[in-house]
Amino acid sequence: MHTLKLTQIGNSVGVILPKEVLAKLQLEKGDEVYLTDSPDGLRLTVHNPDFEAQMALARDIMKKRRNVLRELAK
Repeated sequence: MHTLKLTQIGNSVGVILPKEVLAKLQLEKGDEVYLTDSPDGLRLTVHNPDFEAQMALARDIMKKRRNVLRELAK
């Protein structure tokens, strides 16, 4: 577990992530992270949950319409 400190950044407040956390998440300056609600609190992730839901829907459609997509690819 890591303790994060809030700090003043201009007119905003930011969280400083320790070097070890950045390395574990494979993040660099300028990357985006997503904060979402979860059953046990909040979750910080590098994956966009909206995009994940869209991809799941796309995979389902591609699976159901495999033959149509194959014909369109010709």
